[in-house]
Amino acid sequence: MRQPARLLVPLAVRFDTLRPRPIAESRGSPTIKTALAIVLCFATAACDNGKARTASMSPGPPPSPSDYAAVFVVGGLSNPVDLASPPGDTSRVFIVEKTGTIRIRKSGALLARPFLDVSGRVSAGSEQGLLGLAFHPQYASNGRFYVDFTDRSGDTRVVEFIASTNSDSASATEREILFVDQPYANHNGGQIAFGPDGFLYVALGDGGSAEDPQGNGQNLNTLLGKILRLDVDSGTPYAIPPSNPFVGRAGARGEIWSYGWRNPWRFAFDAGTGDMIVADVGQYDWEEIDYEPEGLGGRNYGWKRMEGRHCFPNPPCDSTGLIMPIAEYGHQVGCSVTGGKIYRGSALPELNGVYFYGDYCTGLIRSLRVAGGAATDDQDWTGVLRRSGGGPMQGLSSFGTDGKGELYLVLLSGEVYRLERKP
Repeated sequence: MRQPARLLVPLAVRFDTLRPRPIAESRGSPTIKTALAIVLCFATAACDNGKARTASMSPGPPPSPSDYAAVFVVGGLSNPVDLASPPGDTSRVFIVEKTGTIRIRKSGALLARPFLDVSGRVSAGSEQGLLGLAFHPQYASNGRFYVDFTDRSGDTRVVEFIASTNSDSASATEREILFVDQPYANHNGGQIAFGPDGFLYVALGDGGSAEDPQGNGQNLNTLLGKILRLDVDSGTPYAIPPSNPFVGRAGARGEIWSYGWRNPWRFAFDAGTGDMIVADVGQYDWEEIDYEPEGLGGRNYGWKRMEGRHCFPNPPCDSTGLIMPIAEYGHQVGCSVTGGKIYRGSALPELNGVYFYGDYCTGLIRSLRVAGGAATDDQDWTGVLRRSGGGPMQGLSSFGTDGKGELYLVLLSGEVYRLERKP
């Protein structure tokens, strides 16, 4: 039974407007630069439960953001929230529109006909709609791709589709992989992606409202507030990988890979290392970035015992066994983190291993590298990655990469930009 969400503004990912509030309306300091100096906090170490490792990053000093620009790629889209390309496809990018369609930009032009149209099946709430897209690792041979959307009742569905003989459109063949009842209209997660292990990972928020009233984040007997790991090549409609951390544990769902999430809005696998980086949207005060070494499941990322690196709602709290974020920022500079991608393209080799992320409300854009489980090389890109009109990237709904690994920024207002080096 769908219940109205409470306290939805502006502390969760909000997609209820095409014109995000100006920076001047943010709580706290009036400028991003000043506030970042006060509240941006990087952890000096990460808790990897004894499994310390260093990702292979490019040597040398961090790049200077002033050497780069955001180049306009396409506009006129309907609430875009994701961008991806099939493995090995360097001529097309697929753009997910929250309103229920997937569009293709092919050889520099936006095709008029959608690749997929499920607009009649999705709900239209501020955090609802068509939210995620993932291509099967063998998409070139099997044509299988997966979408995550909230249906007309507001519940989450993950559905498999197959491309038609015309590779620029989907066929009518489909198979539902996952259904999850959503108690409230917000915190639906929506990110899906195949990991380096070939399994499908699915991010689900805590079920919504505010302050996780059902306690889903810490409850291993529900899929809400979790990242799942599914084998979509076996079982009906999927199999649970036997290596999942909670398989066979009484009172726990075997699909769970990690838990303690509030609303993970975008996670990314590093194509160079297999590690995962997750952005989790905060409640009242803190937005966080979390790091997970490849293959290290079963970890508790803290919600709602903690928000970021801080006891929630107030100290003291028991942080035993919790994984602390490698980076966080306060609501003086933003209100809803948008997780990004780890750059592994070829056009900008000096950015190899750099993770980009931002904030939906203010257009904040930052980057970091991970070394030894800790965030390093913090950079602020907000002042140089600007929209065509010169303003900040407010309404930053997602990042994406094309078949060459180049980085894109997606704005809910309908614009897409690509990171490039200045001439």
